Amino acid sequence: MSLINPKTVVGAIGVAILMGGVAGAQAQDPIVIKFSHVVAENTPKGQGAKMFAEEVKEKLGDRVKVEVYPNSSLYGDGKEMEALLLGDVQMLAPSLAKFEQYSPSLQLYDLPFLFDDINAVDRFQHSDDGQGLLDSMQDRNIQGLAYWHNGMKQLSANKPLREPKDARGLKFRVQASDVLDEQFKELRAVPRKMSFGEVYQALQTGVVNGQENTWSNIYSQKMHEVQPYITESNHGIIDYMVITNADFWNGLPDDIRSQLEDILVDVTEKVNKQAYDLNQEAKQSIVDAGTSEIIQLTPEQREEWREAVRPVWEKFQGDIGEDLIKAAESANQSDSTQSETSQ
Repeated sequence: MSLINPKTVVGAIGVAILMGGVAGAQAQDPIVIKFSHVVAENTPKGQGAKMFAEEVKEKLGDRVKVEVYPNSSLYGDGKEMEALLLGDVQMLAPSLAKFEQYSPSLQLYDLPFLFDDINAVDRFQHSDDGQGLLDSMQDRNIQGLAYWHNGMKQLSANKPLREPKDARGLKFRVQASDVLDEQFKELRAVPRKMSFGEVYQALQTGVVNGQENTWSNIYSQKMHEVQPYITESNHGIIDYMVITNADFWNGLPDDIRSQLEDILVDVTEKVNKQAYDLNQEAKQSIVDAGTSEIIQLTPEQREEWREAVRPVWEKFQGDIGEDLIKAAESANQSDSTQSETSQ
């Protein structure tokens, strides 16, 4: 008969207790969500990420920790999507114009003069079709969670833009989007793709003659100081999609994922209201500055612009889907109900 060494028994019990303690400590570790973005903290996107982190801390306590990395402090434009797919970050909010290689249907949001105003954008994004686009990149391991507004785009140039023919021959800065590139080609203008940070100097030196942007972007980047004419065209949308790594999101405990979704709904409403207010304030500041003439289009003029660029819709219809374009266009028809962002 073999004898059991009491010291061995005590040692084994000690190891078991220690391992149990480690496991317990690991069970208590918070789920970390790294939220990386490329803009300043005082922008709608920057404020949205900050609000999301604060509400998660308030409602989920130590169970989830959101770490926000603004101003490309963790990853820049060129690396953030790769970082998300590798699991190095868990949440991003890129511009919708950056998704064409992941889901061609999302090119819908770059089609010019598709939406009449931000309320039409809201109606479409809340529809089944709009919500369905959040799921359109699942096969690439990307899950869309919410739409955050920056605002409607306006046209600016070194000459008045009242009719489509006024844009002929001008050089316009555009984002890296095939649809936006084609938009200006259809107007017989010259599109120049360049980063956002280069626009002011390019306008100042004449590398480009015009650009398209939201009121808040035009004002914050002082573009109105080097653009004597701004046409309130509301011809497109600059929006962001809050996205996550699909494997990470689906691997969360059901109760935590559900609470995060509820928090995002609340934060999204606040972000979009803030973006609307910021654009109205920026527009008024530009008016007060007196550096640019603000050109208002008549309904007839706006329809002339829409018809001039409608061939762009037809060119990308195969990639986007004819039914989806019709659904988006129908969002322009509304009763008296107004979006939260306009109140």
